Amino acid sequence: MKLPQLTYRVWMVWRRNFDVFLKTLHLNFLPTIMEPLLYLAAFGVGLGALITGAVQGGTYLQFIAPGLISITTMYGGFFECTYASFVRMYFQKTFDAIIATPVSVEEVIAGELLWGATRGAINGTIVLVVVAVYDAVFHTGLIASPLALIIPVVAFFGALLFASLGMCFTAWSRTIDYFNFPIFLFITPMFLLSGTFFPLSILPGPLQVTALSVMPLTHLVNLIRSLMSGAVTSYLGLSPELIWILALVWIAVVTVLFFLLAIHLMKRKLIK
Repeated sequence: MKLPQLTYRVWMVWRRNFDVFLKTLHLNFLPTIMEPLLYLAAFGVGLGALITGAVQGGTYLQFIAPGLISITTMYGGFFECTYASFVRMYFQKTFDAIIATPVSVEEVIAGELLWGATRGAINGTIVLVVVAVYDAVFHTGLIASPLALIIPVVAFFGALLFASLGMCFTAWSRTIDYFNFPIFLFITPMFLLSGTFFPLSILPGPLQVTALSVMPLTHLVNLIRSLMSGAVTSYLGLSPELIWILALVWIAVVTVLFFLLAIHLMKRKLIK
């Protein structure tokens, strides 16, 4: 697998998607705000009222807020480079139109991936702002560290990982219905079992190992939760420092691998 030949034209593809996003901003903005508010109300306030003990040293609301940011980031990156990219490729013929210009196939896919990362970071940042406003109004201690300002950057690279994974599935999918497989077999288990709604330490050892080894959302949740609280929780006998380093290295390595793989697979799919 050769390294892709990318130029500044990648950003033209990104800019095209960004311009379309701005034109439909009113359709995308409200759901991104309302969903975390509903989760905060239903789980953090409603279910949290039934949980009297501390969850990893804080309230249940403080525990799930980073999970909501991470989930929204994952969905933004993954769905943008699955359903949205599939529609642009097959139904709108956007890829064909761009490739007819000097922009290469590799640059189209790289631009799509960077836009997927941007979309995930935008969604995650919107949820972060909602959480910050909620915290400022109700004084819930959801953001306890100034390191939370770094979360949009972390969200971008986390979303790039999920965008790359999504694009690999797009290269594999023959019809849009094929996305049901990765959603139910991959995305939904991560949504539930990556330390988003309950601590990983509750799970049996093998499931904790699985979450660390094959569920990228676990590492994104660990990073964002530590940036919001200013502390890293250890489990599986690993030190907090090792959990932090593992999360950074895991996301960096796997993102690069799947970024290159996504471009390679999509190039094979589009050039026959």
